[in-house]
Amino acid sequence: MARVGIVMGSDSDMPVMKKAAEVLEQLGVDFEMTIISAHREPDVFFEYAKSAESKGFKVIIAGAGMAAHLPGMCAAIFPMPVIGIPMHTTSLGGRDSLYSIVQMPSGIPVATVAINGGTNAGLLAAKILATSDPELLERLKAYSEGLKEQVEKKAERLAEVGYKNY
Repeated sequence: MARVGIVMGSDSDMPVMKKAAEVLEQLGVDFEMTIISAHREPDVFFEYAKSAESKGFKVIIAGAGMAAHLPGMCAAIFPMPVIGIPMHTTSLGGRDSLYSIVQMPSGIPVATVAINGGTNAGLLAAKILATSDPELLERLKAYSEGLKEQVEKKAERLAEVGYKNY
């Protein structure tokens, strides 16, 4: 059963949302991904958000650009955590999306990651789930250790070409 719902307003969001999916796959977290326009098909959107809990979702990751209503509307309906990913836009560089998602009214929180922050959204969803899943927590710790090792290897390469390694 999928524990994370990933929803986006357009297929143009797929490159960013795919990063969230890839992290969840790497960590062994089941998810379901779909495209729903909150503005163009509100009936489909409402059904998605209303049924998410009964489907077993514990977290929803919602990506949106421009007016970016999708994450906030998910949070208004879905009773568990929603993570919003503001999408880069050509007109305002994603600031419009960021402000729309992060400036939710009191009582309707949306955790918000950086513009185009798909990887961090996937990691945050996994960390939320890991509060009650010790095995997932161990996989997250291993993931973090892998990041540390990547940095250490880069520092070693600098030393190999003559730069001082502190």
